[in-house]
Amino acid sequence: MSDNAANQGIPDPEGPANVIDTEYEIGQDNIETRLGPFNLDIHNPVFMVSGLTIALFTFLTMAFQNDVGPVFDTLRKWLTSNLDWFFIISGNIFVIVCLALIVTPLGSVRIGGKDAEPDYSYFGWFAMLFAAGMGIGLMFFGVLEPVYHMAFSSPLGVPSPFDGDGNLIEENVAAAKAMGMAATIFHWGLHPWAIYAVVALALALFSFNKGLPLTMRSVFYPIFGERTWGWPGHIIDILAVFATLFGLATSLGFGAQQANAGLDFVFGIPISTTAQVVLIIGITAVALISVLRGLDGGVKVLSEVNMLIAALLLLFVIIAGPTGTLVSDFGANIWSYAREIIPLSMPFGREDDGFRQGWTSFYWAWWISWSPFVGMFIARVSRGRTVREFVICVLIIPSIVSVMWMTAFGGTAIEQVLTNEASQVHEYVIASYSPELSLFGMLADLPMASITSFIGIVLVIVFFVTSSDSGSLVIDTITAGGKVDAPVSQRVFWCTFEGLVAIALLLGGGLGALQAMAVSTGFPFTIVLLMACYAIIKGLRDEPR
Repeated sequence: MSDNAANQGIPDPEGPANVIDTEYEIGQDNIETRLGPFNLDIHNPVFMVSGLTIALFTFLTMAFQNDVGPVFDTLRKWLTSNLDWFFIISGNIFVIVCLALIVTPLGSVRIGGKDAEPDYSYFGWFAMLFAAGMGIGLMFFGVLEPVYHMAFSSPLGVPSPFDGDGNLIEENVAAAKAMGMAATIFHWGLHPWAIYAVVALALALFSFNKGLPLTMRSVFYPIFGERTWGWPGHIIDILAVFATLFGLATSLGFGAQQANAGLDFVFGIPISTTAQVVLIIGITAVALISVLRGLDGGVKVLSEVNMLIAALLLLFVIIAGPTGTLVSDFGANIWSYAREIIPLSMPFGREDDGFRQGWTSFYWAWWISWSPFVGMFIARVSRGRTVREFVICVLIIPSIVSVMWMTAFGGTAIEQVLTNEASQVHEYVIASYSPELSLFGMLADLPMASITSFIGIVLVIVFFVTSSDSGSLVIDTITAGGKVDAPVSQRVFWCTFEGLVAIALLLGGGLGALQAMAVSTGFPFTIVLLMACYAIIKGLRDEPR
């Protein structure tokens, strides 16, 4: 089986870097390749069922554009208002599991076996996982969310610093500002990265250490045994495809709206659905080029370039903004987050239903729907790290970078709002609520606004490309039964389909439709991740430390 596994892209169970338990066996039909029309690997039902279902969904959404919008909106509201407790409790479990792995002896297990060495440097590794994980989201919400929570959503019942007429209430400012930042960091800190870490660690462990295919079904071998290669495994992989595709489509929709807003802000190109569709088509075409260049020649290079540009933009905002306030607020924001994380994590007994249901439950479902995509991508580039090193780097360091980003962008925007009622951030977030323009409104009140706004557009677009490229790679791997060298034509197929789904949802219901599909696919996959936590612990206990 060693030669066959190597030829099919499955981690070699006899290779020197793998420590394999003999109880883990790969079903023979899971490593055979059967190429169908257009050179597509259709060796199991996952490709056909997921592909045909998504194609049918896209067709119906496009055919009934005027009718599906209210359906999507109702679905999203029902899920986030009735299942908010489930999403919040699940998110807490993922954080607890990750923190436990850092401090227990299980953290000394090395991904890929005790002699495995890392495939990428720390810089390359951080660049890829960060660009895949949150790039578009940080650009879209970095200014919007801190200002919005401070002014409107009243997390944990903290009052707004504005009265009904928009006048500033000085005695409310400090508490509202602290809570606005704490609530934002809560959504971009430990919880989302714990979700990604659970999926990534599970995939890496059962692939690189157990010799099983790099796909979600492999994680459940300790639970289902040989049935993993039958329909229980097929269903898990199909759910992973749905979650990945619709979670990615949501982010692509956010990215297209913000890029369109930036082009209007800088070049006067009108904001319209047509322009956003053209953007999705153009950026998908660029992503296809990246797909054809492969992981190292495509997404890795783009991720590193994007990280450098993002770091320069972050440094510019810190220097051009209220530098002294931002530096002092960094530590204060971490303290506010640490102080409020437990109250914000409580699913019951709170007075902020709008914040908990409209923001937190949606975010957790969105992160979970993204987790197969980001998790598998992180798993592929994390071989050679110990579990402790892996969890610290995937959980703690990105959370700190998120705090830096939100402090710089959100903190600058908050200062603009509090000191100048005529600021453009005040207009776009508080007065007229145009969220896609919030970033450009903040940059407009800083020097060199045209240049930095153009850089912001470039960042959104390149984050868009890396997400689409990485997503097609992951879906391709899942539908090919875990093979990392499936036909390139298959990756081209999925990359194209990602763009089509984003266009269909954008036309069928706009942002509400995108959010509804992310939440609806995130719900069943939450159950999958809870089961994966048990499989991780069981698998790690069998590994040499």
